[in-house]
Amino acid sequence: MESNKKTFKSGYVAIVGKPNVGKSTLINDFLGCKLSIVTPKPQTTRKKIMGVLTKEEYQIVFYDTPGVMEPRYELQKYMVKEAFDAIEDADVVLMMAEPFEPPTEWDKEILKKLSQVNTPVILAINKIDLIEKDSLIPILSAYDQQFKFAEIVPISALKGTNLDLMLNLVVKYLPEGEPFFPEDYMTDYNERFLASEIIREKVFEFYGDEIPYSTTVEIEEFKER
Repeated sequence: MESNKKTFKSGYVAIVGKPNVGKSTLINDFLGCKLSIVTPKPQTTRKKIMGVLTKEEYQIVFYDTPGVMEPRYELQKYMVKEAFDAIEDADVVLMMAEPFEPPTEWDKEILKKLSQVNTPVILAINKIDLIEKDSLIPILSAYDQQFKFAEIVPISALKGTNLDLMLNLVVKYLPEGEPFFPEDYMTDYNERFLASEIIREKVFEFYGDEIPYSTTVEIEEFKER
């Protein structure tokens, strides 16, 4: 007699791409809460941010990674390494790009890294709400010629376009396995860290270029009310 028990899938998914392509917005959409801060500044995300999405049939451990760009100093070198390390640890990679131009030098650097691992890669072309549909086709073709993607999905993380489709495709490529974390577990970062990130987001939002790029927030006292 065959078992009616549904197969459970679980795995790590690295979200990678250049700065400001919408990685943090996407993971916040998937999780339904603000886990990663979002600002116009490149590489606002400085380290891998882990977010866990658990449903009846799967658990996805997302890694929101720093934007990949040419590092000019030690902090940026560290951030690029964080992104590339996440690729090596992932069961599925979700690469994000923009529809405004063909693959750039640093898109190609990411693809070069991806070619070194045997991992399914889903390409999400984000911000399609900002372009005409006809201009999207040559961009999709240009990326398709650069790399053998498992799937290519045009999306708008801001508008929510095709996000359900993309999530289903991510689940499609996850390995079978038991959940890594309890059902109500959402992130490995504590409330103090998340509070410091929200403060850093607001500092950049209100003060912009007046504040050094490398600004860090250190919380000396944290009280719950």
